[in-house]
Amino acid sequence: MTTTTFSSRRHILIVAQAFIVSLASRNYVSNAFAPELLSKHPYFVRQLRQDHGTTTSRSSSLHMAKTTKKKNSGSSSTGLKGFGSVGGGSASSTSVSHVALDRSKEARAFYDFLEKGNAGDNLSRCALGFFPISKDFQLRGVIALKPIKRGDVIIRIPYELAVNLGQEGADPTLPAVELLRDYCQTMLSDGAEKEAYYRMLPAFGGEDCMGSTDFFSDEALEALQSPLIVEETLKRREKVQTRFQLDVATDDTFPTWIDGNPVTAQHLLWAVWLITSRVLTVQGNAEEGKSYRLLIPFLDMCNHDRSSSHILTGRAESGGELKVVAGSNVKKGDAIDICYGGGMAGNDRFLQDYGFLDDGSDHKAYNMVAQQLLGKRRIVEGIGAGRFLSEPDRIKSLEELGKTSVQDDQNILQSLTEPSMKSALKYRIGIKEALVRN
Repeated sequence: MTTTTFSSRRHILIVAQAFIVSLASRNYVSNAFAPELLSKHPYFVRQLRQDHGTTTSRSSSLHMAKTTKKKNSGSSSTGLKGFGSVGGGSASSTSVSHVALDRSKEARAFYDFLEKGNAGDNLSRCALGFFPISKDFQLRGVIALKPIKRGDVIIRIPYELAVNLGQEGADPTLPAVELLRDYCQTMLSDGAEKEAYYRMLPAFGGEDCMGSTDFFSDEALEALQSPLIVEETLKRREKVQTRFQLDVATDDTFPTWIDGNPVTAQHLLWAVWLITSRVLTVQGNAEEGKSYRLLIPFLDMCNHDRSSSHILTGRAESGGELKVVAGSNVKKGDAIDICYGGGMAGNDRFLQDYGFLDDGSDHKAYNMVAQQLLGKRRIVEGIGAGRFLSEPDRIKSLEELGKTSVQDDQNILQSLTEPSMKSALKYRIGIKEALVRN
């Protein structure tokens, strides 16, 4: 047994060494592609006991949680860098520092929704704004309207304003069915209270959700050179199809889509993505010992920054409040970001669950994945969570990545225009660079 284990591990080491030598011998270029600010919000630290948000320290690389990408021309659109599309509205000339505040029709309706839900005091501390990312684009997120001291509340949302999608569980398709049902019913009703909030969610078929591997083409999935991501993505799609047939297609009472046509499995897949990318798992009453999946308005519009020190806290119980508490002093004009995944998620999870890549200057989101492939780190989420990758899976993954060099990938990337293909190439480039570092 001992001999077999040693031999197998040596095989892994040989494959990894051969991979790294291959990179080095093919004009490996370090830091060849510029970091890109991407969006997302997600599993949130997965427990709002103290947790899943995204924090707001502004670092050299900001990974947005679901904000909206907006052209400077004034029209706004969803994109990889943002959640919560504002639709066709534009930012008002009102601004804080370098950030234009979002006073679009949809945003104003959302602010009214907060006011009516006993959360209007938040608007004295922060609001939605468009952060300039480049000459052509701005990213929507939450901005501080005044200085906030460490330990003070930044965002405070009454539990009654959150959307409770049931108890915590491993299968995201279950709460997705309930979310899809409620979304359709709300959007088809006149004057429904939650309509203003639901209009801020990323649109079905929009660029935000299309950034997730759930919506990648077969070509883009193959381009990842990651058999494990492909396997998990295909299994999730199968679960969605099964759940759709069981709980949606056969339910004559299920509402239609917002255009009056029947909902499809693709609509359910979109709802599953909303669950994996936006829903927070929050503990209920202390004596009850249960946790619940919540969509939390406004709080879920914070973007991702791994360096954020802000704290998520609260309980899913009547009269409770769900908060983002300042973990450090906040200046007027600062972004209110949170750290998705509790700082434990790598780019394999971000790309699957959120639809963005964390290209932080510390490369941590890539290093985490590389360390899993090298047997130095346990799997955090998904298939095999809590365990080390099996040796066959590690070998298979390294051999797939070894099919092309970083220089090859850089050359291919330059010719691409399709977003998911570009994301796939950036992902595999980042992992290959991380394998060399680790």
